[in-house]
Amino acid sequence: MTGITDETVHVRYLVDDVQAAIDFYTTHLGFVPNTVFAPAFADVLRGNLRLLLSGPASSAGRPMPDGRTPQPGGWNRIHLLVEDIDAEVARLRAQGVVFRSEVVTGPGGKQIVLDDPAGNPVELFQPADA
Repeated sequence: MTGITDETVHVRYLVDDVQAAIDFYTTHLGFVPNTVFAPAFADVLRGNLRLLLSGPASSAGRPMPDGRTPQPGGWNRIHLLVEDIDAEVARLRAQGVVFRSEVVTGPGGKQIVLDDPAGNPVELFQPADA
């Protein structure tokens, strides 16, 4: 595992298709592949963020003792800083990326939530001082 230190933040996302997730994060959001054990698992890196992409065949995708099966989606999300949210949204929409929301402005800045191919949310955030 290259580039991983004590400063690395690890986040696991359950995905339906590991290769589609790799392609999405590397093509659209500036991640680079680290390890690939498709179709079960891969991880991608961006700065000090390691995003673990666990497919249905991974150990993280196995049913729980009570029978529940882990699923992608929900509202917990990674939060990526951008310098120009309007330009990023335009670029990603032109590439066919699906958004859950429109840009919302608050006291801290602007944000928008998009979906990866499995329906996991990703927040783009432009701080107010940017």
